[in-house]
Amino acid sequence: MNPFDLKTALLAKHAQHVVVIHFPIALFMASAFFDLLSRWKQSGAFATVAYYNLIAAAVAALPAVATGLLAWQWLLEGEELKGILRLHLIMGLTSAAMIWVLCWWCGRERRKSEKGLTWPYIATELVAVAVIAFTGHLGGILSGVNVGAARNW
Repeated sequence: MNPFDLKTALLAKHAQHVVVIHFPIALFMASAFFDLLSRWKQSGAFATVAYYNLIAAAVAALPAVATGLLAWQWLLEGEELKGILRLHLIMGLTSAAMIWVLCWWCGRERRKSEKGLTWPYIATELVAVAVIAFTGHLGGILSGVNVGAARNW
């Protein structure tokens, strides 16, 4: 495949998911970073940046999940998932759900209190960072990027 052939790249059955998934990952990680920075610096500006990054991550998670499900249907013709692919699907749905729950929770906390986010929220956010990182690692194995890791599974 020619990397400069736009038509082939855009119409490849799996390409959209591989491209789209980076947006919610990066936006959520940035949100978590700015949340921690806002706690450390006691800055409302960093908290606002974190909140809007989180909203963008939640919105970007929708096409990421949709393109993942479409890739499964197109590439595997909907066959039963097993192994790493099934785990990646479960973790991907869990990641998207965690982002949406945290988005709801953060909005609720922002309306309720001006003191900033609570430590339970921050702890849940850090767990979500780990879940998302693991999901991305599994996706890397499936796409062939983490080839060495696949031999250990």
